[in-house]
Amino acid sequence: MTADPGTDADADADRALDQALALVSRAPRSDAAGGTGGSGGTGGGHRAAPWHRARETSARAGSAVRGRTHRVPLAAALGEVLDTPLDALGDLPSFDTSAMDGWAVAGPGPWTIRPGEGALAGSERPAPLADGEAVRIATGARIPADTTAVIRSEHSREAGTLLYAERPVATGQDIRPRGQECRSGDLLLPAGSLVTPAVLGLAAAAGYDELSTRPRPRVEILVLGDELLTEGPPHDGLIRDALSPMLGPWLTRLGAEVIAVRRLGDDPAGAEALLEAVTGSAADVVITTGGTASGPVDHVHPVLAKAGADLLVDGVAVRPGHPMLLARIGGGAAGPDPVRHLVGLPGNPLAAVSGLLTLAEPLLRALAGRRPRPRYVVPVEGDVPGHPHDTRLVPVLLTEDHAVPLRYNGPAMLRGVAAADALAVVPPNGARSGQELEILDLPWASGGCFT
Repeated sequence: MTADPGTDADADADRALDQALALVSRAPRSDAAGGTGGSGGTGGGHRAAPWHRARETSARAGSAVRGRTHRVPLAAALGEVLDTPLDALGDLPSFDTSAMDGWAVAGPGPWTIRPGEGALAGSERPAPLADGEAVRIATGARIPADTTAVIRSEHSREAGTLLYAERPVATGQDIRPRGQECRSGDLLLPAGSLVTPAVLGLAAAAGYDELSTRPRPRVEILVLGDELLTEGPPHDGLIRDALSPMLGPWLTRLGAEVIAVRRLGDDPAGAEALLEAVTGSAADVVITTGGTASGPVDHVHPVLAKAGADLLVDGVAVRPGHPMLLARIGGGAAGPDPVRHLVGLPGNPLAAVSGLLTLAEPLLRALAGRRPRPRYVVPVEGDVPGHPHDTRLVPVLLTEDHAVPLRYNGPAMLRGVAAADALAVVPPNGARSGQELEILDLPWASGGCFT
């Protein structure tokens, strides 16, 4: 793919509008806590949290929830997090084994070859070797008692009933002694470790059939709007719903279990259905799209106020995606209802992606018991324009040495991020060519969760 570091006319227009509005208005305020801490404000006067602080607030919110646990078969644990340490149930290996196909020998050579099939993996332990005796052995087979070493087939020579070594033989060579990898009771992995395919292999080798893990956070997606088509090209003022096909797989790659995707209208019935979903969902996290601003059909703030939600983040100083929000619902002193969170994403597609990476990902990682993703920086190729006050998230292609900004990065566009490996975090006022920028890997580029 050839990266184009320029911007198209629409992206330029979006950015110019942002800059113009910022220059004629007061710089956004940032409170010390990274959110309003109030319940259900309706726009205008809310404080936009700095981008890094909003992510920290989201991670803290997830960490404050007492995690659920369950015991599942090994295959079902993939992509989840260990709730308890993985301890060795016994020695590994549990007996002395051959590391190579070849010959088990006793004493100095040459050796007399014992007739017969030899020692095979999975068979009973062969009879002990007499001094000067050799027996054929397979990788993984049990070592006969009194064995001095294993000689690889390619390092030996047979002459009638005698075996000769063609290289010097060291005592213990190519023998895996009992307990070489671990002893019974050793800590193999601490609680909080992600269950990867390699962890499944280790657990199986150690004798586990089940693991105690933190289940994936359950997520319900509510796509809001009357202007959305579910099939065919856009027409007559209607646009195609790009978020429903995207958000479910994206959240799955972030480690969530998506339990439902629903579309709700902008009318009073849609607002009532939104309130019912927010207060009665079985999900740990409700994700909404659109309706987070202060327009006449933007119902998210009023619904959160009716639900008695606590707004943790109400607007973020980031472009695109400024009107995103994070709220905590339930779990208060007034009742035993479980804590759930709502992440309100803007309706524009790239702005919604910004909200996913800013608020949803840190929240879901914390709810799942996963460690924060390590931060890293990459020098950018070419100057990147910035917003006067806010952070910008820009789709980039990662080369061997640089992050190359991609075109088509306006709030309503997906063309740039569809070709991207990551988003670069551009500070206010932009970045110069060669400046190191923090990189947010996209889940399909970084491996994501094992699902």
